[in-house]
Amino acid sequence: MSELCKWLTTEEPDIFFEDTNVGRVKKAVFEASDEEIDRILAEYGIPAPSELGMPNTYIQTTNRTAAIEKRRKNDIVFVPIGCTENHGLHANTGLDTFQVTQMLEGLRRYTAKQGHECNIAFPALLYGGHPYHHIAMPGTVNMPHEVVQETLIYVMLGLWNDGYRKIIFINNHGHSWMLTAAIQEFCKRYQLPGIFRFIDWHRAIREFFMPVNREGSFQTSFIHADEIETSFARLLFPDMIDMSKAQEAWPKSLLPNGHFDNSVDAYRRPCTWEMGEGHNAIEIKGTPEGVVGNPRLATAEKAKRPAAAFLKYITLVHDEILEAYPAGSVPDPELTTMRSRKELESFLREPLSEGWKSVYELPRIGVFEKL
Repeated sequence: MSELCKWLTTEEPDIFFEDTNVGRVKKAVFEASDEEIDRILAEYGIPAPSELGMPNTYIQTTNRTAAIEKRRKNDIVFVPIGCTENHGLHANTGLDTFQVTQMLEGLRRYTAKQGHECNIAFPALLYGGHPYHHIAMPGTVNMPHEVVQETLIYVMLGLWNDGYRKIIFINNHGHSWMLTAAIQEFCKRYQLPGIFRFIDWHRAIREFFMPVNREGSFQTSFIHADEIETSFARLLFPDMIDMSKAQEAWPKSLLPNGHFDNSVDAYRRPCTWEMGEGHNAIEIKGTPEGVVGNPRLATAEKAKRPAAAFLKYITLVHDEILEAYPAGSVPDPELTTMRSRKELESFLREPLSEGWKSVYELPRIGVFEKL
């Protein structure tokens, strides 16, 4: 008999959370005072300058000896996923990349203080795939689906070979189906044990993007380069934003609304936004401003609570995985793959240790072996 889902209600009738660890964490942040929110952000060092070029922050900016020592204590790696995309005249085209990397940098700082610093890899995608409606838009660099998928698969394979057996993509762009496809294809192709996951960070905390009866609440729901995205940009990297150039723009619908949801599925409509095309004008024809929404409403203050919610949520993800599978361990391969423990024993050893085999020696199995 399946367990009935229980819900945690709030003073906002449309905002409720599942009675799980996830729901309880989000509810606590939703109901926290402004002073508590500031305290949470301070724990993670948010806001702070980008650490992309700083030593000892990313795997690629840490000397090899130190990186190995850190991985032996914590083999979870977070891989930020961004893109190059027009976000209006007021914003930078690398907005998605800087937003996701700076949030994960906060997580790294926090876990370091807790004594089990997580690993961050350089962004796997700096350009990214895009939905059809972004076609031909200046400032947006559109990579083919196959390039995106294969890039992610081989990033996963290389990280697994290096001992990072819990690989978490944190996505900040609208190409989620490509990430899903990459993880599924990686697992079918190689059948390696581990934890493989991608998280759309904004979808993970969608409740925080709905307008509510609270001072400082967002007035509009999450779409693109709008009040919400620009608020995060103003919180995290304000020097890259010029609010004097902000423009309001809304999509040109070609059919009645109500069927397709927005970026975070806030309205619980029948279809997610990526499940169709043709019902709206493409961006270059309908919203050449590069904006869908009203970025003029954006303030850094509005981004603080959802930022705190994501940081607390992703910390929970990290802690639950590390507790269940400490560094060097993985879920039972005989439960999660068609391979045996004996077959994988040498591949699961510490890289370059006695008896270790590289994953590039791994024999293929099953119907996907020739792919």
